[in-house]
Amino acid sequence: MKYMLMVMGNQAEYDAMEGKGDGPAVWTEESMKAMFEYMGALNNDLAESGELIDAQGLTAPAQGKAVTVKDGKTVVVDGPFVEAKEVLAGYWIVDVASEERAIEIAARAFSCPVPEGASASLPVVVQPIGDAGAEEL
Repeated sequence: MKYMLMVMGNQAEYDAMEGKGDGPAVWTEESMKAMFEYMGALNNDLAESGELIDAQGLTAPAQGKAVTVKDGKTVVVDGPFVEAKEVLAGYWIVDVASEERAIEIAARAFSCPVPEGASASLPVVVQPIGDAGAEEL
């Protein structure tokens, strides 16, 4: 079964990673390296096991756009989006034997090393990817 595992974040975390802002976490070169090595090892393990379909980190919310249509016209709003406390920061799409395995992978992702004060308490969301078949409707 396919699952999307979603890592959540916020603009303040992205700012802290870039050395901007006055957030609670201080991301050093060492802490960034530790995070990238940890996530790289997770991705490699999933690729080797044949469970990894895709994994990506996303850019900061400030680089995003929100698109709606009003009165037939496309409306584009630049990020960051004040209404959202958390945003999708990255994801994995995996094809695993069970929900338990997806949760095991999510727990490993959640355990990624981060500096003191970082948003480590945000969950990794595990969401099944539905089949477009009629039984899902």
